[in-house]
Amino acid sequence: MQNFTALERRAAISLALVFAFRMLGLFMLIPVFAIYGKDLIGFSPLWIGLAIGAYGLTQAILQIPMGWMSDRIGRTPVMLLGLTLFAVGSVVAALADSVYGVTIGRILQGMGAISGAVLALAADVTREEQRPKVMAVIGATIGLSFAVSMIAGPAIAAAGGLSAIFWFTAALALAGIVIVLTIVPKTQHQAIDSEALARPGFIAELFRHPQLRLLNLGVLVLHLLLTAIFVVLPSQLQTNGLAAPEHWQVYLPVFVAAFVLMVPLMILSMRRQQEKGYFLFAIGLLIVSLLLMINGGLWPSAIALLLFFTGFNYLEASMPALVSRIAPAGQKGTAMGIYASLQFFGAFLGGVLGGIISGQFGAASVFALAGGIGLIWLFLARRMQVPQRAQRLSYLVGDVDDAAAKTLVSQLSSLNGVLEATVVVNEQRCYLKVSSTGFDPKQVEALLSRHS
Repeated sequence: MQNFTALERRAAISLALVFAFRMLGLFMLIPVFAIYGKDLIGFSPLWIGLAIGAYGLTQAILQIPMGWMSDRIGRTPVMLLGLTLFAVGSVVAALADSVYGVTIGRILQGMGAISGAVLALAADVTREEQRPKVMAVIGATIGLSFAVSMIAGPAIAAAGGLSAIFWFTAALALAGIVIVLTIVPKTQHQAIDSEALARPGFIAELFRHPQLRLLNLGVLVLHLLLTAIFVVLPSQLQTNGLAAPEHWQVYLPVFVAAFVLMVPLMILSMRRQQEKGYFLFAIGLLIVSLLLMINGGLWPSAIALLLFFTGFNYLEASMPALVSRIAPAGQKGTAMGIYASLQFFGAFLGGVLGGIISGQFGAASVFALAGGIGLIWLFLARRMQVPQRAQRLSYLVGDVDDAAAKTLVSQLSSLNGVLEATVVVNEQRCYLKVSSTGFDPKQVEALLSRHS
């Protein structure tokens, strides 16, 4: 966190913790519910999937609206509301004696969709040149939370049963509330920043963007595959002689090794400027791993998990960066909001699909279908185009109307090194994507001074 101010450092750490606590609570059910939920009233393969994926539906629906609400009533109230809903949902699930009650609790957990408010607050309190670093710190907690949840979930469930998972999740939510009240920076002024928060006027346009559409479909499929296989995988490991409390013995080495293998893939893809090729290779790893899981043996399953999470980690890390690079200037917040919504919707679809298929045709059919979906994704992803790397900047432009904004966009776009320019009139701000070479900020400043 070099070059951060004390405020930026505090914001990065506290908001990352809030983000991590929420994601950890959502993920911990994934590796244990198929085993520890068998004593619940109404337990069935379909309801396994619904309970695991239910949070994704409400997250997908409320992700963008909760961000908009934070513009109206403030970031802190929205975060407190979201964490309170998350805590209530956890308590409802902990007290439930039926799979239906657990599913209702998961739906309530998903209603605490605070990602937009967290990222917007990070934008409010950070300098523009440090903002990408702060966002990266917060974003990295997603992958870390998932890895920890896959190990902590089985350990907590083995010690206290399924309800212990939800009581622990409720405690995490309360800890998040304490952090928001005591450590997270408070802001009286909320920066209007379309690069951080979704804006209604851009949604339809970005849904039609061909390259963003491919990435949105990709993250939906990625989380569909993840949730679908964990509807059946824990039971498969148990069938192969690995008791539920011992599942961490597979998950821990797999996650460590997958992370170690993912890092050189990231480095090589950037160094060789072959990001598309490595992207397709990672999807290929997913497909091979899913086909290996059909075998059902313990060692094939462990090897398959290693391949799956090597590919998963690479894609999970690279796709948000590609969305950020492809999104038009001034529309990154909306693009990331759509991306996050489809990510969670994929988790919901995966749970439902995994539950239906496993109930009708068995575990092997889930892996086979998942592999087929992966093949379709691989075919479609060949059309992906990786853009050149660019820096994103924003400037205040003063009082401009629509006509003046159109003229200003044309003039900005003609400057050397400016790849894209957008002027958002109601924010009185222009957003630029600029190349790493040939761009002179003094030209922009001189142009804007003539319009002020």
